[in-house]
Amino acid sequence: MTELVIKSIDRPQPAAYFGPPEKGFLNWETLLWRFAAERSYWLATADGKPHSMPVWGIWQDHAFKFSTAGTSKKATNLRHNPYAVVHTANTEATLIIECSARELQTDVELQRFLDDYNPKYRWSFTVDDVREGVFALTPNKAFAWAQGEGDGFSDTATRWTFAPA
Repeated sequence: MTELVIKSIDRPQPAAYFGPPEKGFLNWETLLWRFAAERSYWLATADGKPHSMPVWGIWQDHAFKFSTAGTSKKATNLRHNPYAVVHTANTEATLIIECSARELQTDVELQRFLDDYNPKYRWSFTVDDVREGVFALTPNKAFAWAQGEGDGFSDTATRWTFAPA
């Protein structure tokens, strides 16, 4: 488990569209706590063509982890192009995370995932049930804002860049 290290915090571009760069940055830990509490997320993958679907998942070990059928378009895309975007559905207070993807392989990793996933979604999956199609998405970059329009958006829009794991 590698710690997630914030390399930089700034405003997205173009600068003229957003508020002053020296104020109003959002707190990563606070947003992450809210993100982890969500029930559903949107996941976008691509392998030639973009693909977006809702998923359930958990925040664990500095990564977003979710399961899907091993033969799903999401899984196929991530195996060919190990990058994805995951975000909440709430556009008034959103967190959008660009990630590198890795499929979990070992029984220990899969059981650790299930230890948090099963209680959150009231499932009783076993490691054998999720042998393929469980992915960990580690953030490379993230964007967030606190309010949907006007100064509330432009004065809180925050971009984080993370050090490579």
